Amino acid sequence: MNNSAARNILSLYQRHADAFACQRSRALFEKSWLDKFIGTIGKKGHVLDIGCGNAQPIAEYFIQQGFQLTGIDGAPAMLDRARRRFPEQRWLKQDMRELALGDTFDGLIAWDSFFHLPQQDQQKMFPLFAQHSHPGSALIFTSGPSNGIAIGQFAGEPLFHASLAPEEYRTLLNENGFEIIDMVIEDPQCSGHTIWLAKRE
Repeated sequence: MNNSAARNILSLYQRHADAFACQRSRALFEKSWLDKFIGTIGKKGHVLDIGCGNAQPIAEYFIQQGFQLTGIDGAPAMLDRARRRFPEQRWLKQDMRELALGDTFDGLIAWDSFFHLPQQDQQKMFPLFAQHSHPGSALIFTSGPSNGIAIGQFAGEPLFHASLAPEEYRTLLNENGFEIIDMVIEDPQCSGHTIWLAKRE
C-alpha cells in the first residue's frame, strides 16, 4: 500500500489536475513564511519552485513580487496550467529527485511537495538543494512533524506523505551547508504546517 501510493504521486496529480486547481486554497495562508523567505534572500532574484503544481498561489506570489521563476513538476497537466497563466516564466517537466539544472538560484522552495517523497529519497534531496544554491540562497520546505509515513486521500485515492525526524533534517541541512533561520512544528498560524527556513552559508 505505502509503496504503491508513493509511486503513484505524479500520476495522481496528473490525472486530477483539475480537481487540485479547484480545491487548492488561494487564500495565501503561507504569506508570512513566504515573506520571511523573501527577506532571507534580501533582494529580487531567481526562485526555483520545486513541485510548483499549477503555480497558484505560491509561484504567482513570487512573480507578483518581481521574482524570476523557474518551476519544476512531474505532472505535465499541472505545468500546462502554470505555463498558460504565466508564459513569461520557465516551467520544466522534471522529477525533483533527478534535479540537474546546471544553475543556482537565489531561493529554493519545496512547499507541500518534498514531503511526498519516501524517506530515503528525501535524504538524497539535500545535496541537490546545495547544488542548486549559492552562498546567501534561501531554502524553505515543509515536512511532517516527526519521523514516519502518513497516507492521506485526494480525489478518492491514497496520497502518500513521509517525514524524517526533525533532528535528521537539522543534520542534513548542516551537512549540506545550510544554516537554519527558523523552524516551526505544526504552525497554527499556517494551517498546521511544519516549516523549515534555512540559508546557504
